[in-house]
Amino acid sequence: MSAGLRKLFSVDRLIDVLLPSVAVLAAMLIGALVLVALNVDPLEAYQALVKGALGNVNGITQTLTKATPLLLVGLGICIAFRGGVINIGGEGQIIMGAISATAVALALPDLPGWLLVPLLMVTGALAGAIWGGIPGLLKAKVGVNEILSTVMMNQIAFQGMNYLLRGPMLDPAQIAAGTNIPQSAALPPQAWLPRLVPRSLLHAGAIFALILAVVTYFLLWRTTIGYRIRAVGLNPHASRYAGIPVSRYVVLSLTLSGAFAGLAGAVEVTGIHHRMIEGLSGGYGFSGIVAALFGKLHPLGAIPASVLFGALLVGADKMQRTVQVPSALIIALQGLVVLFVVASDIYIRRRSRRRVDTGGDAAPEPVTPPVTSPAGPAVEEVVG
Repeated sequence: MSAGLRKLFSVDRLIDVLLPSVAVLAAMLIGALVLVALNVDPLEAYQALVKGALGNVNGITQTLTKATPLLLVGLGICIAFRGGVINIGGEGQIIMGAISATAVALALPDLPGWLLVPLLMVTGALAGAIWGGIPGLLKAKVGVNEILSTVMMNQIAFQGMNYLLRGPMLDPAQIAAGTNIPQSAALPPQAWLPRLVPRSLLHAGAIFALILAVVTYFLLWRTTIGYRIRAVGLNPHASRYAGIPVSRYVVLSLTLSGAFAGLAGAVEVTGIHHRMIEGLSGGYGFSGIVAALFGKLHPLGAIPASVLFGALLVGADKMQRTVQVPSALIIALQGLVVLFVVASDIYIRRRSRRRVDTGGDAAPEPVTPPVTSPAGPAVEEVVG
């Protein structure tokens, strides 16, 4: 067997591929122990989870509907992580994208759908890009940690949403009825994304997200911009020496990441709720990070990962109704999955570094010949 085949089928590589799945199973095992402690049959509970997510057309469409914003946010996370930055601000970026798309739709109710829907998508993406670009600028110009700044931007977005939905954007019908439920007026019907399956919530945004996953792959691995983003993420010092403007690509990575999250907000408004409501982000900004990590920070890998976590979200609701477990247990189960998946990713990265240090047969992918950047000398790129 050739050295390449030995490397492909090596035990170490097999462990790296299977470890995220093992992490999910380990989390489910601990969840089963908690269910036993609550006098609940774990087999019955998990059967309800699987049946709720995949047992019928309704469950499958709900799973794919939940997977759509997870995938969009996950694609942005892939770009940010590949660029060497961490975007924890997905929740705020989703909110800003949703609010902006809602405001434009309500301000231009007479535009035809073929023009209004693309305009809302662009508006949501731009709002998210601005909200993500601000922490990027703070990091690039004054060295502010992007984790702290993106988390704080989340809070600004939350408070801004609360003010708007209880003031300027409050539905006039709610004011007239005296109920004052914090939500905007309904979007005009031509702004609604078409349904893919009748009598379901699955909308055309799911196809849009799949197309963007392929586009993101080509951006990162088939363009000069993507090459420079990944080079900065791998080694900013070598990239700077090669003439790549590191600060610019740090800002670009967070800006693009925010754009995808903002787009997710616009898709949720136009595809699901048809108005801006509280809680629209639904935790997708954080769950999308886990989906991206589970997909190995690869845009195409994020597709099945998003479906998996979408199934967990839908199936968990069914499990709660079937076996009458507390809602806090469902949150804890999802948190266990997050914890184990992230831990497995850290373990894989440490194993990879050890293999590089020892120079074993299971070392990472070979280094390609130096590629000369138009901006400067050659930079070695690890094929990932």
